[in-house]
Amino acid sequence: MNYFLRILFCFVLICAITAQAQLAVTVSPPKVVGQKAVVKLAMKNNLASKVESARAVCFLLDDQGKMIGQSTQWVIGGTKDRPALEPKTETTFNFVITNPQLFTTTNLTVKVSFSRVVLEAGKVADVNKDVQIQNARN
Repeated sequence: MNYFLRILFCFVLICAITAQAQLAVTVSPPKVVGQKAVVKLAMKNNLASKVESARAVCFLLDDQGKMIGQSTQWVIGGTKDRPALEPKTETTFNFVITNPQLFTTTNLTVKVSFSRVVLEAGKVADVNKDVQIQNARN
């Protein structure tokens, strides 16, 4: 029985440690002004190595779930004027989504997904495992 408890404790400890090893992304609700919607991403690097670059796509959906706008950007790195994200540091990025017409509804939702995350030394991260996306609480 004592052996079983030790194994269980180690398993719980490993799960707790690996749950923190990720790029944590918090997505704020969109702020709409005229023909533009701004979606703020707050990102924290909980990985052991720095994130050289990360590319994400942001979809803007109306109250029916229909896509009314999208934007794809390098949210970390990707260009010389945007630095890499060191371990245990945070940064923000604002997606600006424009629409040819005024947004007719204010009940908009956002869906963000990451297509590529490049770590130190060119290692490519598994975006399904290493990126955790959650919506900010209002």
